[in-house]
Formats: sequence, structure tokens, C-alpha cells
Amino acid sequence: MAVPPNHVRFIESAGLPDVHAYGPDSQRQLQGDVFSRPDALTAATASDWMAVRNPLTAIRKAREAATEGWAEMSRTLTAMAGGADLILAGTAYQEIAANVAEFHGLPLAELHYFPVRANSYVLPVPLPPRVLRPVWSATEWFHWRFLKPAEDEQRRALGLPKASTRAVRRIVEGGALEIQAYDEVFFPGLTDEWRGRRPLVGSLTLEMPTDADDEVASWITAGPPPIYFGFGSMPVEAPADAVRMITEVCTELGERALICSGALELGDIGESHQVKVVPSANHAAAFPACRAIVHHGGAGTTAAGVRAGVPTVVLWVAAEQPLWGNQLKRLGIGTSRRFSATTRDSLLADLRTVLQPGYTTRARDIAAAVTKPAVSVAAAADLLEDAARKGRLD
Repeated sequence: MAVPPNHVRFIESAGLPDVHAYGPDSQRQLQGDVFSRPDALTAATASDWMAVRNPLTAIRKAREAATEGWAEMSRTLTAMAGGADLILAGTAYQEIAANVAEFHGLPLAELHYFPVRANSYVLPVPLPPRVLRPVWSATEWFHWRFLKPAEDEQRRALGLPKASTRAVRRIVEGGALEIQAYDEVFFPGLTDEWRGRRPLVGSLTLEMPTDADDEVASWITAGPPPIYFGFGSMPVEAPADAVRMITEVCTELGERALICSGALELGDIGESHQVKVVPSANHAAAFPACRAIVHHGGAGTTAAGVRAGVPTVVLWVAAEQPLWGNQLKRLGIGTSRRFSATTRDSLLADLRTVLQPGYTTRARDIAAAVTKPAVSVAAAADLLEDAARKGRLD
């Protein structure tokens, strides 16, 4: 397995041997200007774009960030894949993996944690099919052109012919297995829309224990069920202020708060019977014991909350996180807003909303319908083994 250098130790802790550092530090990327600032192609509103003084500079910076380490990743993966049966890639840097698979003549598989191929579910406004596909194709083409200098250089280094069509089209038409690691309850009808070509297996999770699990369990059982707050690896401005806001809101509501600091530097935060701060927590163990969950809207955390049958407040930061917040709202088991637009009053109102009994009842009903973790893992493993077997036969 090849992963960002900051994840090597985590992967090794899961028991996988021979883990390779691959590309840039992903946490450093998240905390960089290109991800966290509106002048770097992550603008969410028109007013953000008005703040761009030089769009060409923003594009250049975004391209540099998106292609950082591209050549090194290609060399690493090319060496690793010799003698392999299959290459499994994620959505990010899928072009690198596709070119290496083509070089070695190997089957390619991808793991998507939200719908990234043409579909009618993720756009902010519905479009008819005759408009949807051209719009989606144009978006894929512009993305390819954005990355094309790095991909052209990679293909030259591998001795492959220069690509004349967008990367996604080559991947799809090449018959790549595209496993969808999320549950169809979020996107009913998507399997039919894709005519079964992209299997939805449900969210994948190791449900690994953490060093704080016993401490968390003991604190939870010492009082009424708390509200969980966590923002994963997301860059959050003034995290100490956010903790103070959380504490004030929970005090007014008469609720306890379990805060998972994750990658945030919180400094010295006083704990009490009402507030507990831990660096990490096993979501599968902690979430079912909580009244509500507040998080950034990451795919994995969203799935863990839904499986736990607990209502959610999504305070999204970037990327596809608003999509998950919107799906929870559609299901009637959560609310959603941008983290930077969150205030003490809005958080108070959102929590009062999801703490209503109807939200908890619906959350439990949805939890009973989603795919169980072991089923998701087994389905993904079977699909990969079948793809590798077919690749050997070919």
C-alpha cells in the first residue's frame, strides 16, 4: 500500500506490511492556502470569488498543489506494481494510477467515497439527462486540462502515447471497477441510474480502537448521554474559540459535550463533568452512546453517525462535505451549514432541532436500513478478488 507519509504509521497499525510513503503530506495540504482559503479555487460563494485579485495566480497555485509530487508518485507506484494482480486507487490522483496500470497491463479498480461520476444527485440544481451529461463531461474535460501538463510528463516518462481524451473517459471506457463506498440510502435510485455498473457496497470502516476508548466510555457512563463534537483533519480557524462556543451552547442546553480534537491544536482546555476533550475516539463505540453528533460532514464520520442511529449537525468546511449534510437533511435526520457561518445562536438552534424526538426516531429507522460494516467489507473484497482473477485470465 502507498499512502501519504503522515498516514504510514496508521496503516502499519492496521497490520499491513511494506507500506510506502506516497506523495505529499495530506494534512499539510489540508492546512495550506489552496484548500483553506477562498482565493485558491475553493470558493463556495460569489463573494469569495470577488476577493480573488489575480485568478491566474490562484489557478497556478492550485495546479501546483494538485500536482505536487506527481512524478515521484508515478515512480513509486510503477516500482510497487511490478508483479501485482491489480491496482486499487482512490479518487485523488486516479490519473497516476491509471497510467501505471496501463504501463503494466494491469486491471484498475477505484474506491469512491461519494458519487464522482456523472449522476443527477450531487448537483445543487436538478438537470435533465440531455443537459446533465454534457455538463459533466465538460467538467471532467476542464479537470483533465488542469492536470494535463503533469499527466503528459508522466506518460512520456513511462513511454506511453500522449493521451488525446480526458482521463476519466479512458478510465471508464477501459472497464475499471469503480466501487462506491457509501450506502444507497443516501442516493436512492443511483444504482439504477448507473445501470448497476458501479456497485454500492456501503461505507468501509476498520472500527479500530483508540487509546482513549476506556477513558471515553467511563466518562460517558458517568452521566447522561453527551453530544459529540469533532472535525477530523479539517483546518478550523480559532479552534479554542470554537470549543468555548460549544461549551457555552451545551451549558445553555444542559447537555454534556464530548470533544474530539483530532488535528486541532486546542491548548489547555479545562475539563469538567460537562466537557470531555480527547484526541481521538472510536466512532463505532462512542456514537451509539451519544444524543447527537456534530461534525464536518466527512464521508466516514457521516456513515458512522447514521449507522449509530444518532441525529447529526454537519458544520462543513470544504470539498464534498455539503453533499453529505444535504443528504442528512433530506432524510430528516440532521441539519447542515457552513462552519465559517456558524454562530453561537445558529449552533444552539441546530442542536435544538436535531434533539427533537422525531429526529432520533428517524435516525434509528435509517440505521436499521443501512449496510452493516462487515457486509460492506466482504462485498468490496469479493469485487476486488473477482477483478484480479479476471485480469489474470485476460
